[in-house]
Amino acid sequence: METLSTHIVMVRPFRFRKNEQTATNNFYQKNIATTYDTTALAQAEFDAFVAVLRQHGVRVTVYQDPGLHDTPDALFPNNWVSFHPGGAAYFYPMYAKNRRLERNTALLDQLTAEGAPYTVKADWSSYEAAAKFLEGTGSMVLDRDNKIAYAALSERTHPEVLKAFCDTLGYTAVSFTANQNVEGKRLPIYHTNVMMSIGPGFALVCLDAIDVPKERTQLLESLEGSNKEVILLSEPQIEQFAGNALTLQGSNGPILVLSSSGYKALTNTQLTRIQAHAKIVHSPLQVIEQCGGGSARCMMAELF
Repeated sequence: METLSTHIVMVRPFRFRKNEQTATNNFYQKNIATTYDTTALAQAEFDAFVAVLRQHGVRVTVYQDPGLHDTPDALFPNNWVSFHPGGAAYFYPMYAKNRRLERNTALLDQLTAEGAPYTVKADWSSYEAAAKFLEGTGSMVLDRDNKIAYAALSERTHPEVLKAFCDTLGYTAVSFTANQNVEGKRLPIYHTNVMMSIGPGFALVCLDAIDVPKERTQLLESLEGSNKEVILLSEPQIEQFAGNALTLQGSNGPILVLSSSGYKALTNTQLTRIQAHAKIVHSPLQVIEQCGGGSARCMMAELF
């Protein structure tokens, strides 16, 4: 039985802009508009996205960022917290100092008040003092059924913290290095969930981003060995966030959720192959993608 979430939590932004602290190694971010405009536009995109998810039967708990700190990336909660069956929550060490301010227990308090109680079972934020980071289900793409954590190693994803996660939750790590073209150089992709996604019976993955043949083969063998139909994405497609997707359980079966830009980047053949496993649901997230350098998957933290 595929472990798909029917309930997610999302954080509505109080202020939103390009985060200068994360832009050092997130090359998907761009400068547009002003702080006020980007916040208003991002809130409109957020609200429309929530409405689309609810229309398809997903239960969405919205936590409003109270604006206590300068947290321009607060709408990406899956980086600082992950949730697991049995009411377990885990906190993660974050690369950017202003992103560390996103971690809070008020979000968990709201979930408890709404009948979905979670307890923090481990907090790995102490690794920040040693500059070792693991940014939740951004750094890791989890195959929850087969207990495999796929991780592209980078400044945001340290093998020592990855091992701590796997040892604690009983996962096996499949790690590799994934790169992208930046001004003529091959530089690490900041988050694994930009270049791959695991769904029920299928996986979206950009093998072209993995420059080491042995690592590429290892990843492919792991996916195929866990009975996933591998649907290959190109580097231009993941630049449009076609890989930043999450499969949830909708009212009429599995739905693959991604942004409209990611959806439009997929070919008809890819769409047909995906739709054999899940209905595709998308929503426009252009401002969030350009300023935040993240997309649909980053905005959703799954609950179980």
